[in-house]
Amino acid sequence: MEREKTKQIKFNNIELGGNNKIYIQSMTNTKTSDVIKTIEQINQLALAGCDYVRVAVFDYDDVNAIKELVRLSPIPLVADIHFNFEFAILAMENGIKKIRINPGNLDDDDKLLKIVNVAKKHNVVIRVGVNSGSLPEWIIKRFGNTAIGMVELAKYYINKLNSLNFDNIVISLKSSDVKVMVDAYTLASQTFNYPLHLGVTESGPELEGAIKSTAGLAPLLLRGIGNTIRVSISDDPVKEIYIAKKILNSLGLYDNLVDIISCPTCGRLQYDMLPLVNQIKEYTKNLNFPLKISILGCVVNGIGEGKEADIGVAGGKGKAILFEDGKIIKNVNENELLTELKNLIDKKYNNFLNKKNK
Repeated sequence: MEREKTKQIKFNNIELGGNNKIYIQSMTNTKTSDVIKTIEQINQLALAGCDYVRVAVFDYDDVNAIKELVRLSPIPLVADIHFNFEFAILAMENGIKKIRINPGNLDDDDKLLKIVNVAKKHNVVIRVGVNSGSLPEWIIKRFGNTAIGMVELAKYYINKLNSLNFDNIVISLKSSDVKVMVDAYTLASQTFNYPLHLGVTESGPELEGAIKSTAGLAPLLLRGIGNTIRVSISDDPVKEIYIAKKILNSLGLYDNLVDIISCPTCGRLQYDMLPLVNQIKEYTKNLNFPLKISILGCVVNGIGEGKEADIGVAGGKGKAILFEDGKIIKNVNENELLTELKNLIDKKYNNFLNKKNK
């Protein structure tokens, strides 16, 4: 699909916009000043495939921990700033290369000038992070809590930044209402040339959040809108990464993923397939390389899907047909299937690493 071309923004090793890939972001839910727990979670996020991560800056203990977090983190960090402009300045002076500012609660010209001056000095990106839950009263009175109001607030704030000769900008317009979110980003893509960070905010527990995030992200991504995404769920943030990767993979925008195809099962099932699917899912969850695995319950669709996959299983009575690269390689007893699949996965992964390292 054709991607919308935006201004290219760079921070650390991340290049947003232009023809660059869509990046996956998350946010830690630890107390930022607890460096040990925060770095532990950041390492888990990086292992899962997170490209960069935001940390909350709630107090001076948090901002004072930034320097050590920047030093230890395997991926770039973003400082999430609300209300207190001094936290933005201190975070940048402590090594942060991207900050998120909420224009709904940090709108003072003198303070913004001070932030911009430090951002220019340290070449820091500013994300103008509009959220429907924190629109200022003057926006609500004029536009209501609407997509237009969100874009107008972003425009108002970006005009201020531009007047200070600053355009190292990323934009987000998040809402917990999927339609409002889609409309806001659609309008923003027609209004601005800056990279867009997509997300449905406060989308709920894991299942509900995955559904709402997919409903919001997919229409935009299919139209080429968006340069970085976050799936926000009320759960372990590492789960956000797996959901985000699957959304992008399903849309043909991410191939560094093990894609498991499995059927819902029916009365034709004659082997214990569901535990096998879950075991393979767990085994491959942190293997970031392109691999398509088909695990089906019977030969009705199992043969065809197996031939299209890198590794395939078509089940029978207590046994299954095993495929590799579209060809039948053997019949396997049910109790040997897990081991056989793991061996094939390991083989594919080692081949991938060998080619990558040549």
